[in-house]
Amino acid sequence: MKSYEVNFDGLVGPTHNYGGLSYGNVASQSNSQQSSNPKEAALQGLAKMKALMDMGFQQGVLAPQERPDVAALRRLGFAGSDAQVIQQAAKEAMPLLVASCSASSMWVANAATVSPSADTADGRVHFTAANLNCKYHRSIEHPTTSRVLGAMFANQQHFAHHAALPAVAQFGDEGAANHTRFCRAYGEAGVEFFVFGRSAFDTRYPAPQKYPARQTLEASQAVARLHGLREEGVVYAQQNPSVIDQGVFHNDVIAVGNGEVLFYHEDAFLETDKMLAELSSKLAKVGGKFQSVCVPRSAVTVDDAVRSYLFNSQLLSRPDGSMLLIVPEECRSNERVWQYLQGLTGSGGVIREVKVFDLKQSMQNGGGPACLRLRVALNETELAAVNPGVIMTASLYDSLTQWVERHYRDRMTENDLADPQLLLECRGALDELTQILKLGAVYPFQIN
Repeated sequence: MKSYEVNFDGLVGPTHNYGGLSYGNVASQSNSQQSSNPKEAALQGLAKMKALMDMGFQQGVLAPQERPDVAALRRLGFAGSDAQVIQQAAKEAMPLLVASCSASSMWVANAATVSPSADTADGRVHFTAANLNCKYHRSIEHPTTSRVLGAMFANQQHFAHHAALPAVAQFGDEGAANHTRFCRAYGEAGVEFFVFGRSAFDTRYPAPQKYPARQTLEASQAVARLHGLREEGVVYAQQNPSVIDQGVFHNDVIAVGNGEVLFYHEDAFLETDKMLAELSSKLAKVGGKFQSVCVPRSAVTVDDAVRSYLFNSQLLSRPDGSMLLIVPEECRSNERVWQYLQGLTGSGGVIREVKVFDLKQSMQNGGGPACLRLRVALNETELAAVNPGVIMTASLYDSLTQWVERHYRDRMTENDLADPQLLLECRGALDELTQILKLGAVYPFQIN
């Protein structure tokens, strides 16, 4: 039976703005308060989805959240009609209104952790929505995320869904941004690689001093248990605390893996040699041959990696066994990074080609190609059981492009977020979107 890695990209929401909400994310903070362009952001994301589909890759789309989140503001004490809640929040607590308007759900690498059926005890694909409790604006996402994933992967014979972990610091979970899977083929048993920034209970593990470590060892272990993963099919590794303090807030800012290959920066991990040996040994036991591609700090500094998002790239398998690297335009703009990539693709190694995409609207808010997609490995039967409305086709691309053109503003500032009309615009757009994607009622305004 054939198997595939399907990339489900997050559709950028209508309230895309630069709120500077993510402490520890250099791009998010440095572009705070600038004017954004939601329409351009959504079209840039759709263009990447269409391009990958045209290249022969399986591509899907994941719907955005309802924003502003008026219910979240009500839980914080704002009252009255929806318009009054927004106006009161804008007057008394603008940072809370900005947080309630965040379009950060576009970065669906943080939506959930996914384990393919070949790895799990019950032979189903398992999803655990990420609690994202390190940042308030992201911590409010998981209830809707769970409903959207449930509508996309609804067949209980093939798919299992788990609620987010307890929303406390000890179980901070950032989803697939800190999770990679290595395998010989997508439909065969593999090794799931969980990267954590700190341990909540074991003081032997060091922690960063400047920026928060968002993923805990305990959260990763809990997800592995929920998914029924075998001990011999899991490897845990700690992120280097010093790179977290340099702006590497997730592992996917400093490393990316696919198939049998890990592409990583020299300073990404602690105890790197031990980790590589464990990955190699465990992958060999399921028939795989692990390969690592280390980018030396002498060629690309951590600062280069953070500013260019070299590692926040998509590493995709070609039919001939070679790999394609999807990178943002910022990689071409960085002389050292681009020089390294030219040497990499010309070296005769497994990564043979680089394709560049303009994702400036997302990049300025701190998310690159890898942030924008959730990877789901599926066999033919499972792919056929996915809601067909969310699988990208030329027709769906056209429909979504026209939908964005109709509903999205081309400029968004903090003042625009205080406009009660924005909520009505967003609800109208999302109501139509659920019909295009055949999701049913997944948003609070549709359910309540």
